[in-house]
Amino acid sequence: MSRRACRALALLAILVAWREQTACAGGLNVSSGEAEESRRSDGGAPRDVPQRHRRSWVWNQFFVLEEYTGNEPLYVGKLHSDVDKGDGKVKYVLNTGDIHATKRLDREAQAYYTLSAQAVDRITNLPVEPRSEFVVKVQDINDNEPKFLDGPYLAGVPEMSPLGTMVVQVAATDADDPTYGNSARVVYSIIHGQPYFSVEPKTGVIRTALPNMDRETRDQYVLVIQAKDMVGQMGGLSGTTSVTVTLTDVNDNPPRFPHKNYQYTVQESLPVQSVVARFKAADADIGSNAEMDYRIMDGDGPGQFNITTDEDSQDGVLLLLKPLDFETKSSFSLRIEATNRNIDSSFLSLGPFSDTTSVKVTVEDVNEPPVFAAPLSRMVVPEDARVGTSIGRVSAHDPDNINSAIRYSIDRNTDLERFFNVDALSGIISTAKPLDREANSVHNLTIFAIESRKSIGRGVALVTVQDINDNAPVFAIDYETLLCENTMPGQVIQTISAVDRDEPLKGHSFSFSLAAPIAVNLNFTLRDNRDNTASILTKRGGFQRREQPVYRLPVLIRDSGTPALSSTNTLSVRVCDCDADGVALSCGAIAYTSTGLSTGALMAILGCIVTLLVMVLLIVMMRRRRKVPLILEEERDIRENIVRYDDEGGGEEDTEAFDMVTLRNLNPSLCISTLLGLLVKDVQKKMIIYCCQRRICLP
Repeated sequence: MSRRACRALALLAILVAWREQTACAGGLNVSSGEAEESRRSDGGAPRDVPQRHRRSWVWNQFFVLEEYTGNEPLYVGKLHSDVDKGDGKVKYVLNTGDIHATKRLDREAQAYYTLSAQAVDRITNLPVEPRSEFVVKVQDINDNEPKFLDGPYLAGVPEMSPLGTMVVQVAATDADDPTYGNSARVVYSIIHGQPYFSVEPKTGVIRTALPNMDRETRDQYVLVIQAKDMVGQMGGLSGTTSVTVTLTDVNDNPPRFPHKNYQYTVQESLPVQSVVARFKAADADIGSNAEMDYRIMDGDGPGQFNITTDEDSQDGVLLLLKPLDFETKSSFSLRIEATNRNIDSSFLSLGPFSDTTSVKVTVEDVNEPPVFAAPLSRMVVPEDARVGTSIGRVSAHDPDNINSAIRYSIDRNTDLERFFNVDALSGIISTAKPLDREANSVHNLTIFAIESRKSIGRGVALVTVQDINDNAPVFAIDYETLLCENTMPGQVIQTISAVDRDEPLKGHSFSFSLAAPIAVNLNFTLRDNRDNTASILTKRGGFQRREQPVYRLPVLIRDSGTPALSSTNTLSVRVCDCDADGVALSCGAIAYTSTGLSTGALMAILGCIVTLLVMVLLIVMMRRRRKVPLILEEERDIRENIVRYDDEGGGEEDTEAFDMVTLRNLNPSLCISTLLGLLVKDVQKKMIIYCCQRRICLP
C-alpha cells in the first residue's frame, strides 16, 4: 500500500485513561509500544476523515485476584475495537492493549477499579468515538479472620434459671466478600465454658446448658467463644472473644439462726432504750434478698423489750423498754423470729423463709440508789410563815433486799439563799428564812436521799409560796398632770390607776379618794370609776400661774385584801399657759428663768459677807480704844428713810421701808443677820440692796 493510500486510511488510536475510586492510580497498566507517525505526502492540508458509525470496544471479562504476589505484573485482560478486522489495517497506539496489575491489590481497601478508553484519529488527534468505561473487579480471597467488635462481653443471668435461658448474643464480622464464596460466612462455637453454657452456631446466642445453677456455689463464669469463617470448614480463619457471665442473686435461701439458744446478762441499772443484745440470722443471699425483719413471738415480761433490725448489718437489736428490777424479776425468756422481707413466689417450695431462736436475758443485781415514793412532791406555804414552819415531807426507800439507812439533804444549788431545811432522818421540809412571794413565788428544790457515797437518789420538791396581802397599792406610773389656765370647771384633767404586787385569787379591786387633810378641796375633786381607775376633775376655773404654779393632791388608794391595805400617793398638778387648742406652751413659776445662781451672783454675796465682817471688826476695835460714839453730836442729824419699791407687784407687800436712825444704831451682830436675810431675799428677786450708813455703803 502506498504512502498516500495510508494517509487516506484513518488510523485508530486507543487512549486508555485510568480512573480509580480511592486514589489507587497505577494499580493497572496496559502494554505499549512505539506509535507509528503518519506523514503528509505533499505537505498540503490533511484530508477530511470519512464519517464513521460509533464503534464498540471489545474486551474479555476483567477480574484480578487480590493479594497476588509475583515477579511479573499480573495479566488482567486485553481490549480492542471492532474496527479491527484482523487484516492489519487498524493499528493501535498500544501494541497489544493488554492490561496488567502492577502491584498487590486489596479488595477490602478497594473492590473494583473503573477505567475509560477512547479512539483517536492518529492524524488529527481528534476522538472518533465517545469515551467508554469498563470495570476491573478485584476477586476476593479468604484473607480476613472474623472479629468481635464489641468484645469482650459482660453478661448476667439469674441463678436457678432453667435450661436454655438466654444469657447474651455475640456477633463477629468478616471483612471478606460475603457475596463470593464462603469467606465471610461465620459459625460460632464455645471453646471454654462447657458444660455450663452453650452457643448457637449461626446466631451466636449463648444459653445456659445446666439448670438451677447456684450463685452461692459459684457466682461467675468466663467463657471463650470462637467465630470461624468458611462455614467452619478446614482452612477457615477464626477469631475469639471472652464472655464473663455473672449469676445474679435471687431469694432462694431462707434466714437461719446459727444457734437455737442465746443467753445474755445485763445489770438492772441498764438505762431504758439501751441495747441488751445483738444477734443475726445468716442468709446466703445478698442485697435486698437478704433483708429481714425480727420480732418477739412470745415470752415473759411483755412490753419489757423491743427488737429492731440494723439496716446496715441486718442484725437483730434487742432494746430495753422498761427499767429492770432484780428484786422483781431476775430473768426473761424470749422467742425471736427472723423473716425475709422480699420473698419470691417462684421459690416458695424452698421455704419457709423464716427461722426462730430462743433468747434468755439474766438480770444482775446492783446496789441501787434510794427511790422516792413520789418523784415530784408539791407543797404550799404562806409567805408570812414563821421560820421553822413545817411545810411537807419527802420519803424514799431502798429498792435492794437489804434496807439501809437513808439520810436526806437539799441540793443547795437549788436553794442558794437557804430558805428551807430538811430533816436528815425524817425528810420533813421546813422554812429557814422569811419568805417573800413577790421576790420568788415558786421554789424548785432537789432533795437527795443518800444511802452511801455512791448511792444517791434524787427527788424534787416544788414549794409554792402562797400570797398574803402585804403590799399596799400605789400609782401605776409617775403621773405628770398639766392644767391649763383656761380650764373649765368639771373638766377631767387626769385618769389614774394603781398596781399592787400582791396577787389575790379574785383579782385586784382598788378604791380611790382624796386624803383626809384635804378631803374637801376647793380646786379639784376625785371620781372613783369603779374599774380600778379614778378621774381627777376641776371644781373651778380661772387658775393662774402667778397665784400658784403647782397644786399637790394626796390620793388615798385602798385594796380589797384581808386585811385591806392603803397608801397615800401625791399627784402634782402643774398650771400651764396653753393655746386655744389646750396645748401647753409653758409651765411653772412665771418670774423665774433660772433655778440657780450664777457664778457672779455667788461671788458678790461672798464679797459682801467678807466686807461686813471686816467692818464689824474695825468698829469693835475702835469702840474699845476710844470709848466714843461712832457719830459726833455736832454732825447734822439726818432723819431719812430708805424705801424699796417692787413695781411689778403693785401691793403694799411689795414696798419695804428702813429707818435711817435704826440703821445707824444697829447692833453689829443683828445688822449682819438682817443684811444677810435681805441679800438672800433680794437675790432671789434679781435685785441688789445697798445699806448705807452715812458715808459707808454696805453691799
